[in-house]
Amino acid sequence: MTPAAAGSPNAGFTLVEALVATLLMGFILAALGAVTGQWVPSWNRGLAGLQRTELTAAGLDRLTDDLAEAAIITTGPGIGPPLFDGSELSVVFVRTRLAPNGGPGIEVVRLAETSSDNGPALVRSTATLPIGPDQSADSANLMFSDPVVVIRAPYRVSFSYAGADRLWRDNWHAQRELPRAVRVQVRDNATSDLLAVSTSTLIHAELAARCSWGTTAAGCPTGGEPAQNTTAPANSNGGR
Repeated sequence: MTPAAAGSPNAGFTLVEALVATLLMGFILAALGAVTGQWVPSWNRGLAGLQRTELTAAGLDRLTDDLAEAAIITTGPGIGPPLFDGSELSVVFVRTRLAPNGGPGIEVVRLAETSSDNGPALVRSTATLPIGPDQSADSANLMFSDPVVVIRAPYRVSFSYAGADRLWRDNWHAQRELPRAVRVQVRDNATSDLLAVSTSTLIHAELAARCSWGTTAAGCPTGGEPAQNTTAPANSNGGR
């Protein structure tokens, strides 16, 4: 087959030229597919990591805001310790109700680690505050509901508590007062490495409501005692 002369009505590509062009296009598309196949997964991993970081930061903000509002509320007969029970993987306390449609009032909040298909997750749930002389302050007897995941895998959260002595401890059980501060440590669940986002928060409540009635109530400071120091305990793990 001879090529048609230029300007001829039969001028065009030969079969060989068309095959070469098709082959070149196939090479180009294959190269683009290979580059895209390597780039898209990396993009998705980076985006997923950014979203996890943002969700963790938002969860930590909510967590510390929750703990800072812990109130000195006692239940049961007599003047017992406030309803605050803290361990390394959970903490139960009382605060003003947070739900936007819940109306005014107070509620018991539990922040506790639970297991899920993807690993450990820190879940926030709430219960009605027991009222009355026959009601128990034992958090194990409360009916918690409305669970909400605050921080999920691959991160794991642990708590520690400091009182007036500014020493961190792994639990806070049946104490006559609330801890001055709570430290929230975030670790990588796979490696147990402590992350820089770990923080701590001061608890705003200092005195029980009964202490405002006078200075002779049990567990309240007398008029001659110096004011309590509210300085945050030293935090060597990126606390704020």
